[in-house]
Amino acid sequence: MRILVANDDGIFAEGIYILSKELQKIGEVIVVAPNSERSATGHAITLHQPLRVEKVKFFDTPIEAYSISGTPADCIKLGVEALLKDRKPDIVISGINNGPNLGTDVIYSGTVSAAVEAAIMEIPSIAISMGTTEITQYNDAAKFVCQIVNQIMNNRDLIDTIININYPTCSREEIKGVKVTTLGVRKYENTFIERKDPRGNSYYWTSGIVAEIEQNQNSDIIALKNNYISITPIDFDLTHFNTFEKIKEWNFKI
Repeated sequence: MRILVANDDGIFAEGIYILSKELQKIGEVIVVAPNSERSATGHAITLHQPLRVEKVKFFDTPIEAYSISGTPADCIKLGVEALLKDRKPDIVISGINNGPNLGTDVIYSGTVSAAVEAAIMEIPSIAISMGTTEITQYNDAAKFVCQIVNQIMNNRDLIDTIININYPTCSREEIKGVKVTTLGVRKYENTFIERKDPRGNSYYWTSGIVAEIEQNQNSDIIALKNNYISITPIDFDLTHFNTFEKIKEWNFKI
């Protein structure tokens, strides 16, 4: 089994290192990841400048690894279509992200977007994130991903489904179990901080805190809050099917 690993925290982040080492136990691992942090880049791809590729030594491992000057989605496109064009990966795994990718935040997430790009290319994919940024270790999450990989390989009909996992940062003993969840809703308060430059012009930092809003009890946000590992299957088809037939009935005039 050939496993392509990416992330949005950068190729030398601890999460991708721990994940890749663990995945070596179940397959051949190739890492293609950004040369620096690309968090919250969503599904952006690079069109107006060249992508630089550098083969790098990946920590203390023999893993084949490439540092890319682009986004997480670039890493998957370039990895599959160029670097691995004669040896297509069986699965793509993105992470382990330093912090959660919950609810509607998955739209902004570079971690999730790498997995989405794989699904578009009909390659099974997983995005794995830690439930908070207060991380003491990634090892348990990495081992859990290996379980999910084996499940996916036994269900080849999941080629266009992204499995989004959020793993609690509490101790192993405090984890209550695993829940299959829906995406919740994430909104933020005080999102922009205004400051002044030396000439008196305004500029803004994007910041803010997560707003407390009512969530569906089956959501990933509630599961993680209660120390469950959250597994959410995601589809890249954004069609609003409940409205589809209604709009077809509109009386359009050309």
